[in-house]
Amino acid sequence: MAAIRKKLVIVGDSTCGKTCLLYSFAKHEFPEVYVPKVFECYAAYIEVDGKTVELPFWDTVGHEKYDRIRPISYPDSDVILMCFSIDSPDSLENIPKKWIPEARHFCPNVPIILVGNKQDLRNDEKHKERVSKDETSAC
Repeated sequence: MAAIRKKLVIVGDSTCGKTCLLYSFAKHEFPEVYVPKVFECYAAYIEVDGKTVELPFWDTVGHEKYDRIRPISYPDSDVILMCFSIDSPDSLENIPKKWIPEARHFCPNVPIILVGNKQDLRNDEKHKERVSKDETSAC
């Protein structure tokens, strides 16, 4: 029996941790070097209720100069991971300003999961600006 396939697209501001999240999940290791790419695809297989589910992950670039080509990643999406970095309040502010409108335009009925990345930096003194847990509840 063929695996069930559920396409997952990840969006969010540049450098908010999207690639590391997907790479870590798909490869079971943290990438040592980050090389930005326009699009990257990863795949993972999980078992749900005794059935194999293939999860193709479409990693998108968050930089504004790619706003015109990012939409090619949305067709046939089953879920959207919308990411922000807890050490970047601006990345959280862009969720309702930029990312939700874009996702709703191209995928009006696709579920969105909000993900706060870089939790390991929450108590790091080098990162004074951070998103509080209360701020995320507004989304």
